[in-house]
Amino acid sequence: MAAQTPPGSGLSPAISARESSLCNGISPWLSPLAMVATIDLALKGYLGELKVLDRENLPADGAVLLAPTHRARWDALMLPWAAGRRITGRDCRFMVTADEMKGLQGWFLHRLGCFPVDQGRPTLTSLRFSVELLAAGQQLVVFPEGRIRREDGPIRLHQGLARLALLAAREGVDVPVVPVGIAYGHADPRPGDAAALCFGPPLRAAGQGRQAALAFSAELASAMESAEQAARGVVGRPIGSP
Repeated sequence: MAAQTPPGSGLSPAISARESSLCNGISPWLSPLAMVATIDLALKGYLGELKVLDRENLPADGAVLLAPTHRARWDALMLPWAAGRRITGRDCRFMVTADEMKGLQGWFLHRLGCFPVDQGRPTLTSLRFSVELLAAGQQLVVFPEGRIRREDGPIRLHQGLARLALLAAREGVDVPVVPVGIAYGHADPRPGDAAALCFGPPLRAAGQGRQAALAFSAELASAMESAEQAARGVVGRPIGSP
């Protein structure tokens, strides 16, 4: 019997087979429940006013690679709130570290479209699956800083996202990389803090090799800083303030 595409997955049988080696895909029953619990109850219950800037920079369809700053665990909820299924009609697929995919949290992440990657040395399987998701018009989220950074200072990126964007471009997949700045009223968000998310103008990677990856990472870091400055201004905490 021929392999069947899982209902509602939007992925071909071949991509679904590769997905099964990394995670469990997106559960059609758990995903809507998780949306209510995490966004409607947790995010909106803990934080105050939520704002989105420059949403017109977020492509309405086709492949998109979101590259957000990483300032708090709330970031992983801010992105689906601002760019997830309720807004764009498609889910945010997250690349996360292997450690995040363990324990009870990991059980949920495995069923909410997340999959593991080592950004310092991404495996061919994770890179290949990521390119296939993008070729299928999916929305992929990668935190290129690799960890939460609460202190101000120059943004330093791992090369995993740049390598992925360059690989996709070489394979003919047009992938806009959207820098995203996320900000909160305090470095460690407090109950009732305002929060803002800013979508920067899309970038596109080109070239080959290490120098091309370094050049694109530098361009992306600068764009992420600009998006973060805009978001920080909206919450009344410009960069350089406590």
